[in-house]
Amino acid sequence: MHVLLVYAHPEPTSFTAALKDTAYEAIQNAGHSVEVSDLYAEGFNPVAGRHDFLTVQDAQRFHYQNEQGYAHEHGGFAPDIAREQARFAKADLVIWLYPLWWGGVPAILKGWFDRVLAYGFAYSDGRRYDSGFFHDKRGLLCLSTGGTQQRFSADGVYGTIEQVLWPTQRLMVEYMGIKALEPFVAYGAPRVDQAGREAYLTAWRTRVRDALSEPVAAAKDEPKTAPVP
Repeated sequence: MHVLLVYAHPEPTSFTAALKDTAYEAIQNAGHSVEVSDLYAEGFNPVAGRHDFLTVQDAQRFHYQNEQGYAHEHGGFAPDIAREQARFAKADLVIWLYPLWWGGVPAILKGWFDRVLAYGFAYSDGRRYDSGFFHDKRGLLCLSTGGTQQRFSADGVYGTIEQVLWPTQRLMVEYMGIKALEPFVAYGAPRVDQAGREAYLTAWRTRVRDALSEPVAAAKDEPKTAPVP
């Protein structure tokens, strides 16, 4: 199995970095291959634009999705996008590691989804959810929060973590046909002591091993009728 870690944190000594390092070690120790997209260290540009393309579908009016589809058909993605698409395509399991900022993913990671998981490459008309391209892949969100678990509950001020993660889990990961595993959440990471940090890392190591042990589904060649988006 090959695993891609998409890591989005600017600080190498952060707890998110520790989660990334723990996953990397667990994957290698289990005898699998692993690659890291370190978005901050690699200077990934999250801002979409004409610079995303070597090709031009319409020089008069810029329609991003149309340009993505044209670039996919003609091999016209910019080098950084082509690199990330190749990494993503190779992976059986994709793990996104990030801190929860303003209830969602950091801007650099949202830009990765916008630019890399392009129309034509990651989805197209009639190829979403059950009919998506990537039934041979599994996806796992690994995130840290500043708020405690109680705050992310039905009675908490933020609502349940399922509500908070719906835009990412359902409208981004599952949208592509990926089997989304239950997210791993390190609640209140900045507030826990060293013992708490170690407990989180131990639990995360176990979750990664469990994810690696699940069989990878065979890819579907023929699309089903797509659900109404």
